[in-house]
Amino acid sequence: MSETALDEASVLSAIYCEKDEFALLEESDEKGLVFRIQVAVGTGSEETRLSLVFHLPPEYPRCLPDVSVSSERLSRRQCQRLRRSLLEKAAELLPEPVVHELILWLRQNPAAVARAEPSAGPGRPAGDCARAEEGAEIWTALLLLDHMRAKTKYVKIIEKWTSELGLTGRLFMGKLILILLQGPRRSIKEYLHLQKTVKVDVDSAGKKCKEKMMSVLSEAPLSDEHKQLIAFEVKEFASVEELKGEFERAGQSELYKEFVHTLL
Repeated sequence: MSETALDEASVLSAIYCEKDEFALLEESDEKGLVFRIQVAVGTGSEETRLSLVFHLPPEYPRCLPDVSVSSERLSRRQCQRLRRSLLEKAAELLPEPVVHELILWLRQNPAAVARAEPSAGPGRPAGDCARAEEGAEIWTALLLLDHMRAKTKYVKIIEKWTSELGLTGRLFMGKLILILLQGPRRSIKEYLHLQKTVKVDVDSAGKKCKEKMMSVLSEAPLSDEHKQLIAFEVKEFASVEELKGEFERAGQSELYKEFVHTLL
């Protein structure tokens, strides 16, 4: 566990020292630090209380922390959007400690909470929005990455994004780097936005950089004859036959024939 993470947690516990403001939930060399901070954003009747759980892995601050957001005033969807905003901000701040800066950013930008999700609109309660989203049509997207220099960090970021967006699929790594995504189209669009706007890799000089060479090979509704995947997994392959086999096991043989075969 990094000394930086331990020092940061110690400072945070001193800053957020009122009753129930700071709570250390877990501390181990294998998993790192997990703690909760409860803060209020806004003023008066517009104040929103947030419960933020931060997980600082052993590699932190060389990698992104994980964070979850909950609030009695916000819907689950709003909390997810706010979480993504925090992760995007954190990516800009690394490799410096980010937690206190993220909380300051929230307090200085209460509009970030207010715009976490568009209004459901007159005559349409938020519950209807949630039900509509739950029944959203499932789409499949296939992405091609040119390279990964910071491979371990990059893979972890992809796994975090797919988890928070509720996407399933595969990350195929070998001669080609391919990302197969399945889920509601809105979630796939949000993933693509994150992939293009957050610094996920490093350039030849070792500086953090955004993904500039991603190609969207395919994006279409999941047809009835195609298999819907139940999890997101990383699959490494050493040969063309292995990659073809992975696509077959994922129920995406046609996708391989149409878009991948010609790249090999």
